[in-house]
This record gives sequence, C-alpha cells and structure tokens, in this order.
Amino acid sequence: MKRFLVVCGLLLASTLAFAMEGPDELVKRTAEDVLSVVKNDKEIQAGNQERIFALAEEKIMPNFNFERVSRLVLGKNWTKATPEQKTAFQAEFRTLLLRTYATALSKYKDQTVEYKPFHMQDDANTASVKTMILQPGGQPIAVEYTLAKQTDSWKVYDIVIEGVSLVTNYRGQFAQEIRQNGLDSLIKKLAEKNAAAKVQQAKSAS
Repeated sequence: MKRFLVVCGLLLASTLAFAMEGPDELVKRTAEDVLSVVKNDKEIQAGNQERIFALAEEKIMPNFNFERVSRLVLGKNWTKATPEQKTAFQAEFRTLLLRTYATALSKYKDQTVEYKPFHMQDDANTASVKTMILQPGGQPIAVEYTLAKQTDSWKVYDIVIEGVSLVTNYRGQFAQEIRQNGLDSLIKKLAEKNAAAKVQQAKSAS
C-alpha cells in the first residue's frame, strides 16, 4: 500500500507539472482576456469605474505574488515589521496597485500586445516574459513581466516598463517615507490615499 501511494503521488505530481500553465502562457492569456473584455464591454468603454476595478480584481490581481512583491518593495524593513504591519501594508499596497491597473485599463484605446520570443530552462524557478504594447499613432511601450514558480502556478512579482521596475520604483519612494517617519506612517498615508481615491471614484460614478 505504501508503495502504491508513493507511485500515485509521483503520478499526480508529474500530471500537475505537465498541466501547469507556463509563464509566457499565463501572461498572454491574462492580457488577451483583459483586453478582450475592455474592448467589448460597453460599460467599461463608457468609463464605468466599478466595472474596470472588478475586471482588474478578477483577471489581474490573482496572478501576483503580493507577499513577495511586498517583501521586495520594503527590503530590510520587511524583516523588521510586525505581523500586523505586514498584513496592513500588503492590504494597502494591493489596493494601490489595483487602482493603478484599473486606471491603466480605463485609458485603453485599441492597443495591442506583441509577445517576444520566450525561452526558459526546464528547471527554472523564475522567468521573464517580454512584451511590447503597440499604440496606434504612438511609440510602442516595452513591458517585461518577472515571474516565480509557485507550487502549482506562476505568479508575477515585478513588472518593468520602459526599463523602470515597479519594485525598484516603489522601494525608493517607500524607503524615504519609512526613513523619515516610520513604517506605520507609510501605511497610514497609503490608507489615506486609497480612501481619497475611493471617494473620488464614488463621486465620478454618481
């Protein structure tokens, strides 16, 4: 029986590994799904903020490893933070990113995504997927997604837009605030900014 269970476990593991969506496939599927909805949803095209936020929440946010992003963004301050501070920071930072992506989606105007050739070692635990956002009448925008392998899926932990890393950008901003006023002050300011944005969103919808 023990031998049988071991064999079943190995078969299950190999099946999961075979079925796991690759990082390039994940990026492409997510981008195509999101752009398809944005393009065909009349309420989103009309500027319905609730629909835009719901789309970002459903299609984009689940593909992020927020703990890893938060750890990288806070750097050494992450190890010094209490469990309560870590939880509070992740919640507010997640909301900040959600607003950022929702705002980007609201500005969609027939852009298309070009996917660069992708190569990865079979045993790699991290991967970079390079894309190019093509804009009618505008310069293309280079976007690179950095992902890490989880138990049964790949998750994004950084995005580099035109050479600027999301993690590095926020790390610099947040480090200065923490250095001057502490982590609790940063969390408070993020919460205030998110609350103000929510009020503004409600006013726009009314």
